[in-house]
Amino acid sequence: MGMKVNPEYTSHNPGDVVYVFYRNPHTQDIANVQEAAVVNNPDNPGELAIFLYETYYPLTNEMAVYSSEADAISAYERYFGYE
Repeated sequence: MGMKVNPEYTSHNPGDVVYVFYRNPHTQDIANVQEAAVVNNPDNPGELAIFLYETYYPLTNEMAVYSSEADAISAYERYFGYE
């Protein structure tokens, strides 16, 4: 079963810089806005992935991806209640 790609993300191209929420794997209650790169998915040719901390994450409709850091921070504050 393939993962659904959100049409919103089809505007991203390999090499684009995006911003995502990232949870620290050692402290799950801490999340940050992190810069990441859009790349061709090496595991699934023809699909895009987010490359973050030496790991590829498929670019799916379950991932919150923002084109600007300001948009990501605004959404982060809205979702996590920080001001």
